Amino acid sequence: MQNNRRIGNIAEKRALDFLINKGYSIIATNYQKQFGEIDIIAKKDTYIFFVEVKYRKDIKKGYPREAVSLKKQEKIKNTALCYISENNLNNIDFSFDVIEIIGDNIIHIENAFY
Repeated sequence: MQNNRRIGNIAEKRALDFLINKGYSIIATNYQKQFGEIDIIAKKDTYIFFVEVKYRKDIKKGYPREAVSLKKQEKIKNTALCYISENNLNNIDFSFDVIEIIGDNIIHIENAFY
């Protein structure tokens, strides 16, 4: 399990660097509430992005994005609603994104779910 967490941390760092290079400002990482966690909260222009990061070394077991199940999406949405409420962001546009890392390739899936 420790090795998985280490790999996850490396993947999240790569995702952060990717977003920063694309002009995003990082607001928070590993934002947690009792019902879920959001890997990255970022801002660009007038949008807030709630980003889930998924890594796999290859696609033998499927694409990383496939690991963002409906149950996981609900947890992310509920956690995001908490963040929005806590920060009085009721009138802001937001997006639920997935950053999929397969080996050395990074794919940013914008509006991955609603």
